[in-house]
Amino acid sequence: MNNIPRNEYPRPQMRRSSWQNLNGEWEFEFDFGKSGKERGVLSKDKLDRTIIVPFCPESVLSGIGYTDFINAVWYRRTFTVPQDWLKQRTILHFEAVDYSCEIWVNGVSVATHRGGYTPISIDITAHITGGDNTVALYAEDDTRTGLQPCGKQSKVYASAGCDYTRVTGIWQTVWLENVPNTYIKSYKLTPDVDNSCVHITITPCGDIAGGSIAASAAYKGKVVGTASAQFSGEVMLTLDVDELHLWQPLAPEIYDLTLTLTADNASADTVDAYFGMRSIQTTDNCVLINGKPVFQRLVLDQGYYPDGIYTASSDDALKRDIELSMEMGFNGARMHQKVFERRYLYHADMMGYMVWGEYGNWGLNHAIPEALEIFLPEWLESVARDCNSPALVGWCPFNETWDYKGHVQDDAVIRGIYLATKAADTTRPVVDTSGGYHVNTDIFDIHDYCQDPAEFAAKLEPMKNGGEVYNPFPEQQHYANQPYAVSEYGGIRWCPNSPDGWGYGQGPADVDEFIYRYCGLADAILQNPRIFALCYTQLYDVEQEVNGLYYYDRTRKFDDATTAKLRAAMMQKAAIEE
Repeated sequence: MNNIPRNEYPRPQMRRSSWQNLNGEWEFEFDFGKSGKERGVLSKDKLDRTIIVPFCPESVLSGIGYTDFINAVWYRRTFTVPQDWLKQRTILHFEAVDYSCEIWVNGVSVATHRGGYTPISIDITAHITGGDNTVALYAEDDTRTGLQPCGKQSKVYASAGCDYTRVTGIWQTVWLENVPNTYIKSYKLTPDVDNSCVHITITPCGDIAGGSIAASAAYKGKVVGTASAQFSGEVMLTLDVDELHLWQPLAPEIYDLTLTLTADNASADTVDAYFGMRSIQTTDNCVLINGKPVFQRLVLDQGYYPDGIYTASSDDALKRDIELSMEMGFNGARMHQKVFERRYLYHADMMGYMVWGEYGNWGLNHAIPEALEIFLPEWLESVARDCNSPALVGWCPFNETWDYKGHVQDDAVIRGIYLATKAADTTRPVVDTSGGYHVNTDIFDIHDYCQDPAEFAAKLEPMKNGGEVYNPFPEQQHYANQPYAVSEYGGIRWCPNSPDGWGYGQGPADVDEFIYRYCGLADAILQNPRIFALCYTQLYDVEQEVNGLYYYDRTRKFDDATTAKLRAAMMQKAAIEE
């Protein structure tokens, strides 16, 4: 697989040995008129051009680099499965396709899917042979309808302000997996630190006629717990661990986990996984990690790349963004307006880097009841995908929903998504809509891009001494003693080589003024005992937006001395940590 782009295993928390990566060169064709089905594209001998998957056609890495609106696209390639795979089941996975798509195998339609951020898994056993097989995909995408969550993808021709180049079609790994006729479809972990155990819910799939599930946990190679149960459907079991090692921010401890399903009528299915023992609790002014106050020093990470747009060029590039963040003194990130690749979460888990799970809600008209119907299934798929990550410490389905083209948000939509998220995951806090207008929320957060440290500190000063909290929208939202976060601030534009770049407010005159602003804003938040988290905008520049701490290509903006000052300001002990 060395010549295949993004050839690492795409699903780190559920690994099997028998799999095949389908990234690389595919046939490709634009379908601007959405007429391909009527024109018989599926039956063509060859599509018009080729593309490198998993990179979107807007990206340079795809080999195309077309950045105007793309209404629809077609993909096709052949693949061969080993002969012994035909004795079991073959699952076809698309990690993400933007936005709605239909998939064919050997000319037969096998699936449709809506949502640009979550995986598609299809049992194609009945449709393949031992020779050459063909997979085709058709995807439609339009960021301008108001009926499609698309995040920071531009809704006008050009990238502008804090909206960037669009992404169409396949943008994450495509792969095949061979599984037994009865196999583990999914599992959900709930760590229980107080009782030194982890609760596991396992969903089998296939020719279910009963059998047993065995779970084994190991710490640094030593088995520290086992459990087993019989099943005839979904099964729940509790695995006690003999040694309790906590997953801590910046000091993660990881357990290896092996799940084995033995069915009465099929060969065994073994899945290799991992987990972290970590608890989250909320108090009136703090979020506790493992019972202790940990100030969340977060940075806004947009998940954009100059060459791959939504898709990192390599697994190392995903990990490098976390390393760059840590070098500036941050211990986590808001994965902003996008569901990041599973490999990013894997690195966050292994590095002790706290993240908040978000969705690309921008582009969806949240002022209409239909938004709930569109958004809910997409969002719950992302919650189910990522809920086993110890690094993920909270959910934030919406961001800045206070206005959409002159229409104020539908509170019932925001409330409905909040309640559904709480039902799906009882272990993490949920921000209903970051920055307001809050309706039902576990965390009261605000966005404020004031560039004057003294003015910014004055807004937060009353709450520092037990007074009224700063509420930017008192007519629209009510503070009810939740933990308080400044989840977007800063945005200090700094790019001397691009004076016309977009950012917040007037850019500093020189590096000394940048340091003054950055350190003063951080001081105002970190020294306030009523605030448990901040999120600085942002880690790196994106296209025309120049308020990053690094350039878009991830090179440094500041010399060692300046970097040390910025890092020290962010890493100072917070009031809640005293």
